[in-house]
Amino acid sequence: MTQLHALVTYVPADHAEAVLAAVGDAGAGRIGNYSHCAFTAPGTGRFTPIAGSRPFIGSEGRSEQVPEVRIECVVEEEVLESVVAALRAAHPYEEPALMSWAVDGHRLSPPPLDGREA
Repeated sequence: MTQLHALVTYVPADHAEAVLAAVGDAGAGRIGNYSHCAFTAPGTGRFTPIAGSRPFIGSEGRSEQVPEVRIECVVEEEVLESVVAALRAAHPYEEPALMSWAVDGHRLSPPPLDGREA
C-alpha cells in the first residue's frame, strides 16, 4: 500500500475552485475509482503583511481578515511534491499556508486484473 498524506490549505473563497482543480489534476484526492476528492469548509483567514511582503490582499503593516475556504484532501506520497507545486502555482497568495502529514489510510486492495477474487 502506498503511503497517504493529508494535505490542508486555505485559499480566498473566489480562488477555491482553481486550487481544487489544480491539486486534483496533479493527483490529489484519488480514492478508489474517484479523483479530485476533497473536503472544503468556509472560514476567516487572518494575517498581517510585514516588511518585505507583497500581499495579494491588504497592505504592509495592516491586519486583514479574508473569507477563505479550507481545502483538505489525501495525496499519495509519490505525487505529494508535484501536488504541492500545483497548489503553489494556482494559489494567489505570495506564501500560501499549507501543511501535510502522513496518515494511515485503509484502502481496499484493488481487484485482480482478470476480475476473479484473489
